[in-house]
Amino acid sequence: MTAKMLDRDTALIVVDLQKGIVRQAMAHPTHTVVAKAAELAAHFRRHALPVVLVNVEGRAPGRVERGPVSTERPPDWAELVAELGAQATDHRITKRSWGAFTATGLVDLLRARKVTQVVIAGIATSIGVETTARQAYELGFNVTLACDAMTDFSIESHDHSVQRLFPRLGETGTVAEVLALLARRDM
Repeated sequence: MTAKMLDRDTALIVVDLQKGIVRQAMAHPTHTVVAKAAELAAHFRRHALPVVLVNVEGRAPGRVERGPVSTERPPDWAELVAELGAQATDHRITKRSWGAFTATGLVDLLRARKVTQVVIAGIATSIGVETTARQAYELGFNVTLACDAMTDFSIESHDHSVQRLFPRLGETGTVAEVLALLARRDM
């Protein structure tokens, strides 16, 4: 479903736009994804709407059969990219699993601010973004996905999420469409 409206109490969730992830090879240029997410964040801040910046550290506990995964990462791996222009008013969430809601307090933060809708952007489309969108949907939030402000490790994974799964979870749109809706809600 194409993005048609934003609730009065909408929050932006930006997933995993951190140094260690944006340095990796992706289906779309990460600098473009970061710039579009930063544009969303700037507009949400101007409208005094919550901006949630999510990063990932470590891994979720539990059994993993994929074999050994290196835990050696550069010291700045989990740092948010500077281009997001993080502000003191932004909410920072550190996750240890794919979704931003698991064991992070994010749902409590949003409920305390009476948020009814979330706009989601970030990396990777089929992992952190999709899991966060699924969780938001299951928790009863209206979900909008800014599809040109996200990318994945493969175009196939990105396209599958955007074309097949996201329309079942909420509305999809471009950053320009989301910004137009944001401007319209204040009229």
